[in-house]
Amino acid sequence: MGLTFFGLTIETIPEYRKKLFTQIHEIIFYGNGGYDWGTIYNLSIPLRGFIYTQITEHYKSQQKTSKSPNPNQKQLVTSDGKVNKTLFKANSPNNSK
Repeated sequence: MGLTFFGLTIETIPEYRKKLFTQIHEIIFYGNGGYDWGTIYNLSIPLRGFIYTQITEHYKSQQKTSKSPNPNQKQLVTSDGKVNKTLFKANSPNNSK
């Protein structure tokens, strides 16, 4: 039985450190220069977790909106990989109207 310090054991320390440094890295990287390493490292755990959650939610919602197709935009290639011939001919540079 190893000694524990606030629940940390020899087995859980590497996992905790990886989580900590991953959070710091992602806050700095996705924060677009708004944070520096020392500031984030010295933040309280709840505040750092809040910032991390907010940045994660922002990028998830941004990704979700960028993946949603524009209903007004016509697709030359359908979802099953077939070319829409009428749109392809209409958008052809050799097509003279």
